[in-house]
Amino acid sequence: MSVQHLNPDGLIKNPAFSQAISTTGAVRTIYVGGQNAIDVGRNVVGPGDIAVQTAQAVANLRTALQAAGADLEHLVKCTIYLVQGQPLPPAFAAWRQAWGARGEPPTITVLFVAGLANPAFLIELDGIAVLPASDGG
Repeated sequence: MSVQHLNPDGLIKNPAFSQAISTTGAVRTIYVGGQNAIDVGRNVVGPGDIAVQTAQAVANLRTALQAAGADLEHLVKCTIYLVQGQPLPPAFAAWRQAWGARGEPPTITVLFVAGLANPAFLIELDGIAVLPASDGG
C-alpha cells in the first residue's frame, strides 16, 4: 500500500492539512460518521467552548478509528462542520494539538453550517481512513 500526500507548487502549504492524497495498492477503507462533543454518558462536553468541543470530537473520531484498527494518522479525508459564528482558529489549534507529531495531515474541508443535531454542538467531524488491507480489525 502507498499513501502519497500531495502539496503541489501553485497551492498553499499548510501544516494543518494536505491538498490531496493518493492511495494505491491493497487497502482497507474506514468511513467514520459525524463525531461531536458528546461523551459516552451522552453529556455535551465544553458547552460554548469551540476548542474543548473540538478536542472531544477528535477524541471520539479517534475512538471510532481505533475500533476499526486505525488511528488519526490513517485519515486521508476529514470534514469539519462548524456552526456559523464559531471561530475557526481555536478549532484548528485543538486539531493540531490532537494531531501532535504525526506525519502528513489528511485533506480537510471546512463547512459552516446553520446548526447541528443538538443545538449545543458547535462542531462535528467525519473522516475517511485507509490502511493496508491486512492490518487491523
